Amino acid sequence: MVIREAEKKDLTAIVAMLADDKLGQEREDYRVPLPRSYHQAFEAITMDSNHELMVIENDYEEIIATMQLSFLPYLTYRGGVRAQIEAVRVRKDHRGKGLGRKLIDWAIERAQSRRSHVLQLTTDKKRPEAIAFYQELGFTASHEGMKMHF
Repeated sequence: MVIREAEKKDLTAIVAMLADDKLGQEREDYRVPLPRSYHQAFEAITMDSNHELMVIENDYEEIIATMQLSFLPYLTYRGGVRAQIEAVRVRKDHRGKGLGRKLIDWAIERAQSRRSHVLQLTTDKKRPEAIAFYQELGFTASHEGMKMHF
């Protein structure tokens, strides 16, 4: 098993994981071939050094987990860098095997190596298992997040 940067050939497997729950089915448009918007987003992510789209590949070269880690420079904290985790997903048949923890551990090390002063994430309140998982890993609900969808 290896954690590596996602490649274009991984995109279909990544989107399949993003769409593989009730919330994901509402948000995503998973079909083969994938809509062009996913390819455009993949290109934008991989061309920007402040974004890292990662996968876990098993010994059979199957993509079984994914996560995006982004680095956000800003002026507060003396011009600090905030690392943000997005879209952590583990393929349904591999859940409960510690892969999510491996991705988060990797993200912690990576954020520290990039001199981030904080590592943050959001998870939907409709995902109580995910909230409990992140709390077990040491994340705290220190702020109230707000969004405006368009």
